[in-house]
This record gives sequence, structure tokens and C-alpha cells, in this order.
Amino acid sequence: MEPILVYGFPLGSSMGLVAAFEWLGQPYRLCRVDMLGEMRDPAYRRLNPRVETPVLLTETGAIVTETMAIAAWIEARDPERRVSFDPLSPEADRMHQIMGFVNTGFTGAFTPLWVALEAEGADPETLAVLRRTGRDRVIERHDRLEEMIGERPYLVGDRPTLADAVLVGVARWLEFHGVADPGRWPRLSALRARIEAEPAVRHAIALENGEASAGSGALRGHVALADLLARRAA
Repeated sequence: MEPILVYGFPLGSSMGLVAAFEWLGQPYRLCRVDMLGEMRDPAYRRLNPRVETPVLLTETGAIVTETMAIAAWIEARDPERRVSFDPLSPEADRMHQIMGFVNTGFTGAFTPLWVALEAEGADPETLAVLRRTGRDRVIERHDRLEEMIGERPYLVGDRPTLADAVLVGVARWLEFHGVADPGRWPRLSALRARIEAEPAVRHAIALENGEASAGSGALRGHVALADLLARRAA
């Protein structure tokens, strides 16, 4: 059985990992999960007790959660270095550094904005504080990432890697929350345009939107969440 990546919609950060599997080029399956609905079912805790995506079910049936852990799993199975680098190379060090930044401070900066969006019945003053705090944090983290981007086409060199995959699922939250014009960060804006134009990313976005997409041919189909949960129960 191929590995199965459980990815979330709408606007899940896990979209980038779908693109990473495409870039890797090895057979994989997907399980598309509504994060605002079916993920909240108590049965989902059999996959991830923290009620989050992404989740990876390996060929042996083991469960791997957390973006960085799944990215490391992919990296370890990339002998042709399609999405990674020699582990002892400076390029690998830079890739891990950028991935760490994006997955922690950059992604975490959006937390107050998500809390404000989901805060039913919160008083206007609390919502205003959350939105102001989130906006300030997101802008500051974008400033730092803009400084980190070099002159190469992608985050680490001339081809997309796991660093670009980790970024692409999160970066679009800037527009969703209406924080600022992406053009405020010209290097990041140009980088995002290149990543989002990649066939693997267009494939991942189409699947996230519930559209059909064959991709490179590595995708062996989708598995329904109910079937996946039944398999775990058995």
C-alpha cells in the first residue's frame, strides 16, 4: 500500500505537502478532509488526537503527524534529491533553517487572526485586539522572511524543495485575512508567483478545491476518511 497523506481544506497548510509528494514522484494516495466539519468528529482522533492536519499513514500503517515530521519522512525517501539536498550540505542546512522559520514564527503569527475568525460571540474589543496583534505579527514575520530570500529563483536554489512546499500552503493566508498587499514584499511576492505556477502546486490546489487533477501520475487516488477511520478501528 502506498503512503496516504491526510490533507485539509479549506486553505490547509497541508496543501504544500501534496505538492511535495508530486515533486518526489513516488506513488502516494490522499485523503481529503473538511477541517470545519468532518475533522471535528470524535472518530478523527484515531488519526490525530490533536484534531489537526496533516497526517501521514505510512506503507506499514504507522501514523506520522506534524508538518516538519512529515517533511523529514519525505526527505529520507528522496534518494534522487528531487525536493531536498545531501544531508551534510550547506543547502540542506539552509532548507531546514527556512522550513523551521516558516513552520514556527511565520505560521504562528496568523494564530490571533484565526482565533478572531472562529471566536463566536466574542466582544468587539477582544476581536479588535486579536486582529491588531495578528496583523502586526504577520507583517513583522513577512519582513523577516523577505530579508531571508536570496537571489535564486526558489528559497534554496534553482528548483522547488520542501522549503517551498512548507511555505506555499501558508503564505496565501495573507490575502485571506486581508492583512496587507503582497506587493509590500517584492521578493516574497515574486517567489510565491513562481511556486504557485508550478504544475505540482496547481495540482494540489485543484485537489484541495475538490476538482479532478491527474498530476504527474504519482497519485494513486483518494481514500475516503470513513474508510480510513474504519481501517484504524479494525
